[in-house]
Amino acid sequence: MSDAVVGADGRARCGWGLSAPEYIAYHDEEWGVPLHGTQALFERMSLEAFQSGLSWLIILRKRESFRRAFDGFDPSRVAAFDDARVTRLLTDSGIVRNRAKIEATVRNARAVVDLDLDRLLWSFAPTDHIRPASGADVPAVTPESKAMAKELKRRGFAFVGPTTCYAMMQATGMVDDHLTDCWRSGLSTKPDK
Repeated sequence: MSDAVVGADGRARCGWGLSAPEYIAYHDEEWGVPLHGTQALFERMSLEAFQSGLSWLIILRKRESFRRAFDGFDPSRVAAFDDARVTRLLTDSGIVRNRAKIEATVRNARAVVDLDLDRLLWSFAPTDHIRPASGADVPAVTPESKAMAKELKRRGFAFVGPTTCYAMMQATGMVDDHLTDCWRSGLSTKPDK
C-alpha cells in the first residue's frame, strides 16, 4: 500500500509533498533530482546539517537568508569566515542561530576547499536502489550513508552523521526515494513546468 497522496492537480505525490506550498515545489522540482557541483552540494550538505533536529520546512523558508549569510555557500569564502563573522551570524534571525552548526559549516567549507566534493559524495551512491512503495519502506540510514559519514568525518567534516548523509543522498538524487506511486518516481531530470 502506498502513502502517495493525490493533489488538486491530480498528481500523486509522496505523502509529505503536499503538506505545505514550499514542500510541493521542493518535492516536484528538487528533491531526488541529481545534483552536481561542489558549491551546490556544499549548500545542500550545510542545509541538511542545519535541519538536524528541526523541520525541513523551516530550512526551506530560510534558504535565501542562509544563502546571503553564507555568501552563496561558496566554500572558499565560507572557509575564510573568522570568529567575528560567526558571532555576527549568531545574531542573524534569518537563519538557524546554532553556534555548533554555524561553526561546522565553516569547518566543512575548509575541508571542501581542496576536495572534489562532487566525486567524493557521488562515489557513495548505490548502484542498485529499490524505490519505496510506502513511507515505512524509506530507511533513515543505509550502509552507503554510514560509509559516507565515516569518510567525511575522517576528512574533518562535522554534523555529517549517517542520517544527515542519507537525507542529503535523497535530496540530491543519489537515491530515488519517491514512492513508486509518486509521479516523480524514476524521473532523473527536472520536470517541465
